[in-house]
Amino acid sequence: QLQASGGGLVQAGGSLRLSCAASGRAFSTYAMGWFRQAPGKEREFVAAIAWGGGGLLNYADSVKARFTISRDNAKNTVYLQMNSLKPEDTAVYYCAAAHLGMGSKGEYGYEYWGQGTEVTVSS
Repeated sequence: QLQASGGGLVQAGGSLRLSCAASGRAFSTYAMGWFRQAPGKEREFVAAIAWGGGGLLNYADSVKARFTISRDNAKNTVYLQMNSLKPEDTAVYYCAAAHLGMGSKGEYGYEYWGQGTEVTVSS
């Protein structure tokens, strides 16, 4: 089970940190990804981190240099630090898990999904 949190309302240029807490004992064996869905749009990839120590990272071009994904295997948690937020970052953000995944951009490789946390960036 995945539980995402940390969303909220922020002004453009601001920052938020999303968290996704996972239940179970095998968290480190799962790649973790963040996806988002804006109103009226399809869900899209944001960032991902491979299983294990988190040495392999993957980002969507639209968030590179602004967002940072990280994981704390001791806390069964993955984070998404979002800086320099823009109104176009407004969406519901979902975390997802893929067993022994390498952090791919395709959502079909992810077996488990959290319920989503809403991020609204005002201009």
